[in-house]
Amino acid sequence: MKKIVLLAMGLAMSMTAFAQDEVETTVRGDIVSSYIWRGQDLGSAGFQPTLGVAYKGLSLTAWGNYGLVNTLDTKEFDLTLAYSIGGFNVGVTDYWFDRGGLDPQNRYFKYDAHGTNHVFEANIGYDFGFASLQWFTNFTGNDYKENGERAYSSYVEVVVPFKLSAIEWTATAGAVPTESVIYGTNGFAVTNVSLKATKEIKVTDTFSIPVFGQVVGNPCSQKAYLVFGFTLQP
Repeated sequence: MKKIVLLAMGLAMSMTAFAQDEVETTVRGDIVSSYIWRGQDLGSAGFQPTLGVAYKGLSLTAWGNYGLVNTLDTKEFDLTLAYSIGGFNVGVTDYWFDRGGLDPQNRYFKYDAHGTNHVFEANIGYDFGFASLQWFTNFTGNDYKENGERAYSSYVEVVVPFKLSAIEWTATAGAVPTESVIYGTNGFAVTNVSLKATKEIKVTDTFSIPVFGQVVGNPCSQKAYLVFGFTLQP
């Protein structure tokens, strides 16, 4: 797994050699009332920074989550290496969770199969314009069934964007096809049904703040959430 991290670092450094006008850079931060991911409650109010670079369809993105209210919330740091061409996309994400305490598993550079807080996920998808379809599967890291076998937890998602009353909307439906401790399923289960609305609030002639609200339901766990947030981006 160290090779994957070194490859990602190498790509980031090599991108500096390209012409500046051809490299896209993303710097942003989201403030959210709660951290809801694929229908799961992963923490209270938090700050979620993003830093990414992209060149001709190839991108490397770092993303994190840090609790603002509950200091016991798990800290998260993710790296995603992705490529897209036309509507097609493929990628690999390294999720890392710092659960606090003195547990040696919290060390970032610890990749032992049964002693790491990393989870590696591969995804493939296609954006048809009116809707996008994505498939995600964990292929290594800390993802096991209760009997100790590797789970290969998967998640499939359909996203439909639309516009209504000058507001950008996104409808999402996601399901887990097999047993997964991570998603809390014993077999096929719908774990995420959500509706998100985003609107830019104009502050000055040159600066606006995207504000969003989202209703999320998890039919599998019988839970529902209402999330509010806004984005800070230069």
